Amino acid sequence: MGIIEKMKLDGKKGFVTGAARGIGKSTATAFAEAGADIAIVDLDIKEAEKTAKELGEKTGRKVIAIGTDCTNQEQVNAMVQQVVKELGGLDFCHNNAGICINAPAEEMTYEQWYKVININLNGIFLTDIAAGKYMLEHQGGSIINTASMSAHIVNVPQPQCAYNASKAAVIQLTKSLAIEWAKRGVRVNSISPGYIGTELTLNSPTLIPLIEKWNEMAPLGRMGKPEELEAICVYLAGDTSSFTTGSDFIIDGAFTCF
Repeated sequence: MGIIEKMKLDGKKGFVTGAARGIGKSTATAFAEAGADIAIVDLDIKEAEKTAKELGEKTGRKVIAIGTDCTNQEQVNAMVQQVVKELGGLDFCHNNAGICINAPAEEMTYEQWYKVININLNGIFLTDIAAGKYMLEHQGGSIINTASMSAHIVNVPQPQCAYNASKAAVIQLTKSLAIEWAKRGVRVNSISPGYIGTELTLNSPTLIPLIEKWNEMAPLGRMGKPEELEAICVYLAGDTSSFTTGSDFIIDGAFTCF
């Protein structure tokens, strides 16, 4: 069997959080195109259902939509149970839901700080543990967490201390779980994207001036595209990455190299 065949995800089942649009939609599409059945998990159930219908028709795979608040433990646990019931198992997941609030640290309210930490870190923890328990019981699985290049550098010119802190914590959580579960068949890795030009980002009036600055600073002179994250996620979800755990993959067009 050649490497292309080995990279396929035929017969595998997974879910992606924050998958109604943006990065999550892109990786969910890649997983389905690689042969997996997928759950589109998002707080926005209407958009999730739209994405699931579109993706199912495009790929011919079983694609379902589940509305979930990833900061709510009961909802997260119920989501994993629904994935297992409707798809027939759980082999991998991409925990991708997250937000960013730009505010100077001395002006940021505790509510703003907590909201970012709660979604970006606590939400990842809850989905990791819910998926991990099933995978540990069945002695196998792959978990992919979305961190950020902001875990490695302090972004400028925008002030975003809560986001940076939350994403750095995601990487350390990823490494910790990878060590705890290494001999029990469950792998845990993270991806750290750079600036990615999603439809939402590119059409945000508040971000357009920042995008111009980011592109000036970027070695490649541009933002990344969501589809440029797909290959690494398909690799991590599948069996060819069986020796890969506890790793963080920076996909940033060399932005963090200086």
